[in-house]
Amino acid sequence: MDREFWRAAGIRALRTICQTAVASMGTAALITEVNWVQVLSASALAGVLSLLTSIATGLPEV
Repeated sequence: MDREFWRAAGIRALRTICQTAVASMGTAALITEVNWVQVLSASALAGVLSLLTSIATGLPEV
């Protein structure tokens, strides 16, 4: 796993984090009803899982 791999895996994980955050926020009717701790927790977990998946299966673009 070289520098190119980690860069691609990091970009993929960041995209996953953002997608999860947007999806989690979308479940609230109003912005004031968003449970920010839950959004951050789910997003961080999704990012970790994305990195682990990249390590386990590799990245087709690298």
